[in-house]
Amino acid sequence: MTGLYDRLQVLESGRTLGPEERLEAARKPLLAWYREHARNLPWRENPDPYRVWISEIMLQQTRVEAVKPYFERFMRELPTVRDLAQAEDDRLMKLWEGLGYYSRARNLKKAAIVACEQYGGCLPADYSQLLKLPGIGSYTAGAIASIAYGIAEPAVDGNVLRVLSRVLESREDVSRQAVKKEMENLVRRVMPEKRPGDYNQALIEIGALVCVPNGAPRCGECPLESLCLAAGKGLTGEIPVKAPKKERKKEERTVFIIETEDMAAIRKRPAKGLLASLYELPSLEGAADGQSALEAFEIPEKLVESEEMLPEAKHIFSHVEWHMRGIRLRLSGLPQWEEAEGKPFFVKKEELKERYPLPNAFAAYRRFL
Repeated sequence: MTGLYDRLQVLESGRTLGPEERLEAARKPLLAWYREHARNLPWRENPDPYRVWISEIMLQQTRVEAVKPYFERFMRELPTVRDLAQAEDDRLMKLWEGLGYYSRARNLKKAAIVACEQYGGCLPADYSQLLKLPGIGSYTAGAIASIAYGIAEPAVDGNVLRVLSRVLESREDVSRQAVKKEMENLVRRVMPEKRPGDYNQALIEIGALVCVPNGAPRCGECPLESLCLAAGKGLTGEIPVKAPKKERKKEERTVFIIETEDMAAIRKRPAKGLLASLYELPSLEGAADGQSALEAFEIPEKLVESEEMLPEAKHIFSHVEWHMRGIRLRLSGLPQWEEAEGKPFFVKKEELKERYPLPNAFAAYRRFL
């Protein structure tokens, strides 16, 4: 491929390429690189629309290696759109447990129901119709359309924005939706009609493996190095431009493990808001103590066998940080709790593994059960 790079450099020596010309010149080396370097991923083995959809939703905000076992288990348990549409909410959330951003799973089920009602249990082979499904934005619609259906639509995510910004020496703020839309339109004009899925995946793969999100890009391994303006001018440390995120709100919480020998207390969170409708270990706002738990959760003091402080922990959400302290209360028997929404209840510890989804926010304390 060295001869091709030399030709590209000679081509540009007489004049500066425009953005479309630059990306058009990148198509062949990009696809050639992808043929040789594409990772062997389970969802690529059989890229039908359902598998592409589930994998792309799982991959949002989650590392590829972490997604692999979740994807394979999800496919075993819910192999079709109809299975997903009919899944019980708790079962779905248990399958999603640990992936975080649980609204993704709720939107999957909503979209599956629409697909069953309107499209015969299939995802529509139409970009504009895909965009109308809950939880599917332009990137996911483009990925499904191009990879599963061979439709020439762009799939521009953070990886692709980073690659394009550097290749084109764009100093536009990539966190702005208007900038993403401009890049999508540019890619749409230059992407090949044949192999659009490979083209999109090649850009994504370059961003994940070579033009990496953290640390210095591996420009010497990049098939686009001779075309990349940022690499040529030594600007990869400045591009892409991204506005700083707002500082997260910090909240203090005290998490309680309230247990007997084989039972533990959990409760269901409200239907709206953070971690909506998921189960949690009982907790109180602020730096509470054991006595506060007895009063808040109506536990007779005579039932308490021991109280133990647990290590502090932190969990980071997109806009909030929980700074937690933990307390374990061992009881000799079960309190007489009334069944009511938002109130704690006891379950067998084995059921926490099989039935009740506890989000990763409580992982630091779940290990003590």
